[in-house]
Order: sequence, then structure tokens, then C-alpha cells
Amino acid sequence: MSRATGADDAELAILVPGGGGQLGRDLVAAGRALGERVEVIAPGSDELDVTEPGAVVEAVADLAVGAAQTGRRAVVVNAAAYTAVDAAEENEETAFAVNADGPRMLAAVCSSRGVPLVHVSTDYVFPGDAERPYEPDDPLGPRSAYGRTKAAGEDAVLGSGALAWVVRTSWLYGTSGRNFVKTMIDLESTRDTLSVVDDQVGSPTYSADLARGLLELAERIASGRAPKSTVLHYANTGETTWCGLARAVFAELGADPQRVRPCTTEEFPRPAPRPAYSVLSTASWTAAGLSAPRPWRDALAAFFADLRSQDSSARR
Repeated sequence: MSRATGADDAELAILVPGGGGQLGRDLVAAGRALGERVEVIAPGSDELDVTEPGAVVEAVADLAVGAAQTGRRAVVVNAAAYTAVDAAEENEETAFAVNADGPRMLAAVCSSRGVPLVHVSTDYVFPGDAERPYEPDDPLGPRSAYGRTKAAGEDAVLGSGALAWVVRTSWLYGTSGRNFVKTMIDLESTRDTLSVVDDQVGSPTYSADLARGLLELAERIASGRAPKSTVLHYANTGETTWCGLARAVFAELGADPQRVRPCTTEEFPRPAPRPAYSVLSTASWTAAGLSAPRPWRDALAAFFADLRSQDSSARR
């Protein structure tokens, strides 16, 4: 993670609700790479349920007190989310509890404790009918239960009075957990051909890259050099379709990309509607002086390198 010249090297204590998830684990790894200067506390949902007010109050209080005692600066990066997009259509109340009520409680407690909050959101808050990348101040218009609950979470955080930022991202994948890229890896070895939707456009984002970006943002906030814009977009740059991403995965595996055949959204119906176009402009991120995200194709190659490295380490 690159850092601006003159940045404050203050030690940080960062609480990551949702620490057991894909992004949470990458935040732990990114913090570890920065050495002892950054302490990442990343409880999973079984340790910190963001829908339980008492647990949220205790976790943020412990963070604030512990940081004060050790001379660190406290920041909360909320990676907790209900991300089962299709299941949310039938379980919107549960999704709302995690994606909206949880962030509302976190923001209220952070406000009372004077702890800055960074909240991670999604491209699904937009309607998906744009013809150019979405900017942070474009009108929202979620078309799915998941998108509605995430939009409600944004409103709760930004209207809380807390020192808070919302960071939207898109098409997230990583080396841990289940995601589209890992599913394509599995299918390559079991299917001669497969059909993948080719009329939905977005920007695949490697969760390890997002994690490093979020820690850079946290450092800037802690050092008093926080961005003025309270809503930012972070995604690996460029755009593709799900079919294009699947073909890139096959190429990385040394397989014939043409084994992935394009299909339409209508040919592959899902319970939750997907945005047809949800590319996020990262101009707000770079304008804030933060490190520019790399192209999505470069990030995918880095993902495979990291995956091979992890596999090699596990075999030792």
C-alpha cells in the first residue's frame, strides 16, 4: 500500500466487524503486512453480532479504551454484511437487520465514542441502467432486497452524526470463502462447457486490493488527512461481463476460454434482479489522494499468484 509523503505514522487499532468473511480475512492479512504499527481486531459474526446492541457497545468501547491505553488511534472498518443476494429476496428482514440496523448501531456507538467509521457498501445500490461509470453522488435506485438494505445502511451511517465514510465496491472475490471466481475454477475441472451471463457489466474487484485500500483510508483518517468526500468508490479499474470474467479465469488456468459460452440474463433467471451495468467510477478515490486501484485483469492475475502461494504453503 503506497502512502503519501509526510503521512502520520501513528499506530492504529482497527476493529473489523465481519472479520471471518472474505474481506475481513484480507483486512487481517493487510494489517499484518504493515507490521506492529497496525493492530487489526477482526471478530467473526459468532463473536460480534452487529445486530446485538450490547455486543456492539462493548466491542467499540473495548476498542476505544484499549487504543487509548496503548497510544493507538482507533478506527472501525465495517465488513459485516448479509451478502446472499438471492436469499435476501425472501429474507429481507434478516438482511435489513445486518445491512442497515447493524451499521446504524455501529455508527451511533462510534459517534458517542468519537471513533471514526468506514462502512463498506455495494454497486447494487444503483439501478444499473447507466451508460457511464457511477459516481458517488449519482441517484440511488436499488432493484433488489440486498441493494435496498445496503442503501438503508448507507443512509443510517451518513445520517448518524458519526465521523464516517461509505466505500462502495463491486463484484468482490478473494482467496477465502466462496465467490464467482472460485466457482469458475471448480467448474473448469468438471464441465466441458458452461454458459455464463454476458449482458451484465461491472468491475471485478480483488478483496485483497480493497483491504489494502481500506487500510490506507483508515490511516489517512487517523492522521487527520481524511477525504472531504464521505462517499467513495473503490473497484479494480476497467469493465467486463460475467462471461468475460469467467473466460479470464479459464485463461489463467491454461484452459480454452471459448469453453465458456455467453448467455443472456433471461436465459439464466435468478430470484433477485441484477444490475445490467454497475461499473463504479474510482475518480473520487484518486481525487482524495488515495492510491489508484489497478486494472481488474492485473488484479485477477495477482489473485491466482496468491492462491498458488497459499496452496504451496499448505502442502509444506
